[in-house]
Amino acid sequence: MRYVDLDQTGAYGKLLSLVQQGWEFNFQDGLNAERVQTHVVPMGGGLTYSWAAKNVDGEVLGYLQTLADEQELIPKYQALAEGAVMNTGEDRKVLHHLLRTRDGKSLTGSAVIYEGQDLGAFYAGELERFSAFAAEVHRGAVRGSTGKPFSTVVQIGIGGSDLGPRALYLALKNWAAAEGKRRLRAAFISNVDPDDAALITASVPLEETLFILVSKSGTTQETLANELFVKEKLAKAGLDPSKHLAAVTGEASPLAHNADYLDSFYIDDFIGGRYSSSSAVGGVVLSLAFGPEVFKEFLAGAHEADKLALNPGLAANAAMLDALIGVWERNFLGYPSTAVLPYSQALSRFPAHLQQLDMESNGKGVNREGAPVVYPTGPAVFGEPGTNGQHSFYQLLHQGTDIIPLQFIGFLESQRGEDIMVEGSGSQAKLKANLAAQIVAFAKGKKDANQNKEFLGGRPSSLIFGKRLTPAALGALLAHYENKIMFQGFVWNLNSFDQEGVQLGKKLTKQVLSAKAGCGSGDSALDAYSQMLGI
Repeated sequence: MRYVDLDQTGAYGKLLSLVQQGWEFNFQDGLNAERVQTHVVPMGGGLTYSWAAKNVDGEVLGYLQTLADEQELIPKYQALAEGAVMNTGEDRKVLHHLLRTRDGKSLTGSAVIYEGQDLGAFYAGELERFSAFAAEVHRGAVRGSTGKPFSTVVQIGIGGSDLGPRALYLALKNWAAAEGKRRLRAAFISNVDPDDAALITASVPLEETLFILVSKSGTTQETLANELFVKEKLAKAGLDPSKHLAAVTGEASPLAHNADYLDSFYIDDFIGGRYSSSSAVGGVVLSLAFGPEVFKEFLAGAHEADKLALNPGLAANAAMLDALIGVWERNFLGYPSTAVLPYSQALSRFPAHLQQLDMESNGKGVNREGAPVVYPTGPAVFGEPGTNGQHSFYQLLHQGTDIIPLQFIGFLESQRGEDIMVEGSGSQAKLKANLAAQIVAFAKGKKDANQNKEFLGGRPSSLIFGKRLTPAALGALLAHYENKIMFQGFVWNLNSFDQEGVQLGKKLTKQVLSAKAGCGSGDSALDAYSQMLGI
């Protein structure tokens, strides 16, 4: 396989020439019933990807297919799934897809072996271990230090140990209540700000609370600080912390095989933090909250999407199509950001997870070999559930000077099935009506003699939709975005699987804290800001 920068491909020159020669596709007028009905692709978990309101025609799509072929997106995906070293910065495999295969084999059917260990079997074994642990908690075989059964689980972690699991828990909370799948209430502590831990520990029954400490290295500063905060709260309440704590970590970390925890569940260096929701990082808390069978349904939906993403035909591969349209918008149309707009309150924290997933993966200015790239890479990502966003930042999206591509997500049915009729329609119908109206309004706009009331339109959007947000649908949704981001990283020739951008701030933080005793950090500006903040 060849790893080359985007601007070294033949398709890049053709797409660039197309734009320079004044390419124009009037999708405002072209957005009709036929286009809406035909520009759809299945994406697993009962979900469908619609790209009818994107400014892409057959000519552009053909060049994007050529680009996908030139950059060998499917062979690279297959190599990644089979255990090739794709994280070049840290010399690591990238194996989150292996977490959700059913037989411990890669997506192409091969075993993934590292230093004599079958990694698929290892991940499957950990899945069964934490599934059994959750079942023991649910039947009361594992209890807190006073003998009360656990009613609450609190995850302590930051970054990928918090954003994904928190988003997924909130996404399924209502569904689980409606389906009788609620087991334990869940909460999360992430910020090193002591007010975060104080608020959560004050709001849960400590005697009945199980805390899950999540840190692959066992040395994450914020997570260990919050663990000590929680241990002190438990001790002051007369409780034995070791009867209220479990860990998700690496086998070489100080949290592993440690008597201070009820049990420890393991991940390895081949599971990146922001890609870890399919591992014990997300699996332990979700299995405790909803039951192991629910988490396995989530994995099945993700696996279905992973398999569909192997299709080499762009128009039949939702994740690759979404990725390549995003490259077209970013590199040839010049759009610097994108908005994720779920018309589902259950997905209230999903955009926050995608911010990390996308911007930490493809927010890179150098290629896989460390050489600077001369073209834009990952966009800025933001979002908020509809219809809340309509009353917030949609003004800029409709009439601002920047065109911002939009990613809508919606469902035919609510999770709980509860509704109320007002003025002839229910709330779910109103939600869906707003979603349909916004897609068309952004695309077509509205002419008006009063320019203040004129909408230029031409704002492109995609739509992911399904019948209902279930565990399988959620798994497919997550996998779709993980695979989309992977494909874009391949197109841009990036290493999408390390995160050096978070390291410098950590290093300077340690300098500040170690300088408290007296001699300064060695940087006068850093010392001045530290003094200003009373450190």
